Amino acid sequence: MDDHDHDDHEHGEFGSIIPTLRYRDPLKAIDWLTDAFGFRKHVVIPGDNGGVMHAELWHGTGMVMIGTDREDKFNFRSPGPGGTVSAWIYVVVEDIDAHHDKAKAAGAEIVIPLGDTSYGSREYAARDPEGVLWSFGTYRPN
Repeated sequence: MDDHDHDDHEHGEFGSIIPTLRYRDPLKAIDWLTDAFGFRKHVVIPGDNGGVMHAELWHGTGMVMIGTDREDKFNFRSPGPGGTVSAWIYVVVEDIDAHHDKAKAAGAEIVIPLGDTSYGSREYAARDPEGVLWSFGTYRPN
């Protein structure tokens, strides 16, 4: 999806912060995130009962890790459609208009319309089918 989406990862060029998400149906979420938002599957390790023990999805020089939503000592769960969240993930993309159109066509709930910001970015925000908030834009901090 990103014109500069390349495999710098093999050379150790990841950022030092990697968001980690849990989904009730992680296999469906992984497929949806690759189809709608342009992520690439790198690692998907199966877990119990059709779940995912660990997955890594790449986008440009960034990555998210994904696992199955489960009750444990962290109470780290998927927010659910329309649920409350305490954070969202920002992803830099080059062709934001095409990215937005593909996400919308895939059924992403657009929560902030595509537009230009006062700080020079063009961006939008969307909620995935399990309620996780994602923001995509051209803003690249330096």
